[in-house]
Amino acid sequence: MKLRPVSFSVAGTQLTLNAGSGTFSSGKLDKGTAILLRQFEQFPKDGVVLDLGCGWGPIGISLAKLNPGVRVWGVDINARSVELANSNSKDLGLANFQATLPTGLPADLQFDEIWSNPPIRIGKQALHELLSSYLKLLKQGGRAMLVVQKQLGAESLLRWLQEQNPSSKVSKRISEKGYWVIEVISSATNH
Repeated sequence: MKLRPVSFSVAGTQLTLNAGSGTFSSGKLDKGTAILLRQFEQFPKDGVVLDLGCGWGPIGISLAKLNPGVRVWGVDINARSVELANSNSKDLGLANFQATLPTGLPADLQFDEIWSNPPIRIGKQALHELLSSYLKLLKQGGRAMLVVQKQLGAESLLRWLQEQNPSSKVSKRISEKGYWVIEVISSATNH
């Protein structure tokens, strides 16, 4: 696997992580991810957090680096991505980040928050199945922050999330440079 160092700043903290061939956004920080990371003031200070579709780790590692009180799980179906995210975390000496394939998550794990640049290009049905299966792992009052490109279906995803989670608060938190950050605050009746 060919590695490419990618440097970026979150909340004034400079990070350099290795991206690699065969992974999402293998040569640079994706625009949607950059927009989500600009929401650093919203990062949880403690609790258990999921980086859904973690790739080589920019979201989950940023969360873990800036907030040592959180326990971050990264999950991805791409074994190369999981390997790179764990390697990047180890290089930074982080003890509060771990990436795994979906089958590696503890069966009883629940999350206080989910932060994700979800894999929109897997198709609407697969995306809906993915989000449904992980959003149900949010604790009561838990929150998901999802960044989605407007032209790739942010509006329809927002509507679908509202329809599927009628007792949760689902809203567009921000709109920036053609991307939306959608916030889902879970209610007890979703589970």
